[in-house]
Amino acid sequence: MAGRPRVGVTGNDRRWAPGWWCARFALFLAGASAERISVRHPPSGKPLDALVIGGGNDIGPEHYGGEIDARVKTDQERDRLEMDWIRRALDEGMPLLGICRGAQLINVVLGGTLHQDIRPLRRQTYNRPGLLPTKQARLTPGSLLARVCGKTAIRINSLHHQAVKQSGQGLSVVARDLDDIVQAIESDSGQPIIGVQWHPEYLAYMPAQFALFRWLLQRTKT
Repeated sequence: MAGRPRVGVTGNDRRWAPGWWCARFALFLAGASAERISVRHPPSGKPLDALVIGGGNDIGPEHYGGEIDARVKTDQERDRLEMDWIRRALDEGMPLLGICRGAQLINVVLGGTLHQDIRPLRRQTYNRPGLLPTKQARLTPGSLLARVCGKTAIRINSLHHQAVKQSGQGLSVVARDLDDIVQAIESDSGQPIIGVQWHPEYLAYMPAQFALFRWLLQRTKT
């Protein structure tokens, strides 16, 4: 592993965490060494070259002005941990990839808001969770995301019931699905930040999805 960029990957603290293992494998194939970070997996202290904020529980509604009494499954300790890491990445200019919850959390840290439950917004597509690329996202032509993926329409999976509503400061919406729900954000100032609403770690066998991990490493300092 000598000479490989080190990428921190945040997520839940469960022993069986397929998102972590799939992200680790995708990063390995892309040429990186991944380090797991969670409330039960403290960082090693070794310098990190990039950061992936992974998917998982809903974000606490108190962070974005949501309905406090809504019946959602949150993890306040994880929220605090990942928000701290996002701020650190922003301060240090560390390349940052947000996956599902991770994209939402980047948006919230930068002052954006969320749809607390997108199910009533669904008209053209269903909201059943699934790992397979059964949905389509339209990417903004000329966006960083479109250049990275090499196309303006891609197949995606879906495991979420929340999504970006209003983009945060310095972020632009660069992908939507057939219901016009936000599927990706990126920095509008050239910072190395991409957030996707889907789970590319489960789709790394698709070139357009694996390209996100390759992009992350290309933007590292090593």
